[in-house]
Amino acid sequence: MDPQAGWGCFCLLCFSLLRAAKGNLLPSFQPRSLYQYQYSLAVQLQHTSTPSLWGARLQAQALIHLQQLWGDPGGEELLQLQIHDLKAQHQPEEERSQDSTRGSPVEIALSPEARAELQQPVFISWSSGKVKAFYGNEAENILISNLKRGIISLFQLQPHAGTTVEEDASGSCQVTYTVSNHSISKTKDLLSCSKPKSGFSSMNKIFGVEWQPSSRSQYVVRDNLLQSVLAEESHVVAPALRSRSGIKISSRQQLQLVSPAMPGRAEVSGQSLEDVLAGTGARPQPLGMASLPFRRVCTHCLSLRAFLKAFDRQRVRTDTSSVATAWQFQRFIQMLRSAKKRDVLQLLRRAPEEARPFLVEAAVATQSVASLAALSDFLDFSQEPKSLLEKFLYAAAFSPRPSGELLQLVLDELDGKQLASEIWETGIVAVGSLVGKLCQQRLCGLQVVERGVETILRGLRGAKEEPRVVISLLALGNARLPETIPTLLEHAEDGPTAVTTAATSALQRFPAPHISSKVKQVMRRIFHQKRKSYDKTCRLAAAEILLDNHPLPMDVVNILLATTEMETEVATFLLLKVQNSLRDHHHLARKILKDIMGDPRINNYNFFSKVGISSSFSGPLAVTQDLTSTFGLDLLFLEGGFLRKSVSDFSLLSHGQRLRAAQVTFEAQGMESMMGENLSEGEEEPELMAEMAATFFDVQLRPIVFFQGYTDLMAKVLLSSAEPTSVVRGNLLLMDHHQVIPLQSGLQVTVKLQGGLGLDISADMDVSIWEQELKTSVTARGCLAMDFQAELDSPLLQATLRSQTEVETSIHFDTKLRFSSSPVLMCLQLREEQVPYREVLSVSQAAGSRSSSARRGRRGAVPGREFALHQTNSKVCNLLLATEKE
Repeated sequence: MDPQAGWGCFCLLCFSLLRAAKGNLLPSFQPRSLYQYQYSLAVQLQHTSTPSLWGARLQAQALIHLQQLWGDPGGEELLQLQIHDLKAQHQPEEERSQDSTRGSPVEIALSPEARAELQQPVFISWSSGKVKAFYGNEAENILISNLKRGIISLFQLQPHAGTTVEEDASGSCQVTYTVSNHSISKTKDLLSCSKPKSGFSSMNKIFGVEWQPSSRSQYVVRDNLLQSVLAEESHVVAPALRSRSGIKISSRQQLQLVSPAMPGRAEVSGQSLEDVLAGTGARPQPLGMASLPFRRVCTHCLSLRAFLKAFDRQRVRTDTSSVATAWQFQRFIQMLRSAKKRDVLQLLRRAPEEARPFLVEAAVATQSVASLAALSDFLDFSQEPKSLLEKFLYAAAFSPRPSGELLQLVLDELDGKQLASEIWETGIVAVGSLVGKLCQQRLCGLQVVERGVETILRGLRGAKEEPRVVISLLALGNARLPETIPTLLEHAEDGPTAVTTAATSALQRFPAPHISSKVKQVMRRIFHQKRKSYDKTCRLAAAEILLDNHPLPMDVVNILLATTEMETEVATFLLLKVQNSLRDHHHLARKILKDIMGDPRINNYNFFSKVGISSSFSGPLAVTQDLTSTFGLDLLFLEGGFLRKSVSDFSLLSHGQRLRAAQVTFEAQGMESMMGENLSEGEEEPELMAEMAATFFDVQLRPIVFFQGYTDLMAKVLLSSAEPTSVVRGNLLLMDHHQVIPLQSGLQVTVKLQGGLGLDISADMDVSIWEQELKTSVTARGCLAMDFQAELDSPLLQATLRSQTEVETSIHFDTKLRFSSSPVLMCLQLREEQVPYREVLSVSQAAGSRSSSARRGRRGAVPGREFALHQTNSKVCNLLLATEKE
């Protein structure tokens, strides 16, 4: 036999076998035949922190009739699908027996209207396993229509391996097929699905929701006939801060051919698909394959109008550090989101004066069109008390997901008005925060955002006084727009001390990718004082920018070498900064620093033998499965022992995200001359002043000046009220998440997370000239109320799983410095009071006219503690406290 002919026959045989194999996996349906499939559905929601028996469960079975009405030579078919004999059961929680086992499922009674809609047929344009289009009654109940979409999605498949994009009830998703014998496996990437936009989330992912979905389907095709389908998917959703409060959603669909094809109706005649559809008599309309979002109406929620009727008997809580206030804050937000403008305005006007700040914060957090319009009418920046206006501006600045309308409202209130300096300063930093968060939402192109940026830059260009320049730079730091970096660099290098400090502080807030070679070049000139002399705090800030953003080995070596020519306290502080970075496993420069420290010419006694009292250290406060909280403290002293600057930092690390939860900076300058010290060569003599700057949740607040000038200092010492200064006091909506998850089965799960934070932070600085002591204290009282829930919506069952967590805490950070001694004695105390907490888990279900609910809860308290900062500090504290008792 000719070898070439033999090889050709072999190839032809392989090709025929491949075609036969492919043909066996390409399903088709014959005309005049009725195919019956048994359909089953099982959906379960459960709390991940409790046994799997506790939750909500739905089971359903039905008979699916499928037949071809029309086909064309190109392979396109029109299929009719109809649901028959649907039966459903669920498991009410009260049916569980005492031994925690479930009783018999309860049958769900469907209304005649629902049964009639379920039995209405739908039509599918189908070709080579792909659903091309879906036709039905567009006036049909959304939940029933979605259930039919879920069944149709089971007929979406392809007979060969590969990755493609398909549209089904989940949306338009990327799917991957593998083929083996008579089996087809489909894996769907649910994170890739695009669907109609619905919902929202907090900009900071630490306060968002972690979502872990998976979906896999298995098809069996024999002799060109679809025999069975098994589709399983699961979703685990949980607050990013607390995975223990998570909820697992499981969905399982199964389709099984009951028997061989039976005689069916005759084909419908027609030249085209449209002709055939018109001849069915039902006149179906084209519908999208993706499930339509359903919004559940809350029947037990109190409306604002009903609240106003009993307003005189209601009490609005004002204790911000109480968890009861945090829960009330969330209830007001939910009430205001569905309220009309006139009702919101009536609420604000009728409220007693002490309750108005709370209601203004709730209206800002609501961010509905009605609430913002009511605020616009209610607030009068020329007459309202400063405290109320500051509440409004700070509430806007802390918004977790601000809108362009909120920024518009703030700008309108600031524009062209004669405002008190405190209000203008607070307003500008709020504008910076809003601009930054809107740009994070990719809304930088909005006209109102451009207006906000121009407002800040115009204020910077037109500022004639140094404080206004400083505030504008801090606002740019809140915005963190890369295009403003050149402006910040110009002010950092050429401005006076206060301006340079503000500009470098703003630059420190940019992520590492934006700290370019140009930025580093300017920071080198500031640190090494190439063009002029700079204050020691400015040089240290420049060094930190170089060290914290992928530093070059040359920069690290030059900074270390420069410490040999610095004053003892500055050198001590900087060297401790480097050592602290080495201990931080998350620090970007850790590897480079470690390599450099391997060089004995650098890592030796000559470099690290400074004996100053300045310090820099950080360490973990608490570590959980989801969160690490850290505390850092920087203390820079003058050569004579007086405190120049202290920075207390509380940060959160979770799921690869870092958040500066709180940073409080005390700064005192001009003390050198008062203490009789000489200034460094070329250093300008600063004005005597002490101030505090605070950053909360990555929002820089307006600095607070304790005293400015010697006369003001003496007046504050003599006339001090002994009352601490309020840094921030109010209620914040920290978490705000709404997510719709369409299941492939056509059912819908809505995930909601709301977290209200009540915060009361005060600070005090006490300078005693006679006793030569300095005391500073920061007290932070707060509470967090977190409400996390998942709602299952279907035409058969509505269920809600809910986890409510609350916690109260109080932290005190005190510094005592006695500079009459030599060396100066300093004591730092960080203590936390007892932390009570409570968690309540609940399940509620409603099916037909029957409903059930169940709750479980636990409470406890974490004992108070005092943190041991370091051994030397403990010894000094014992000495100073013992002296106080004598």
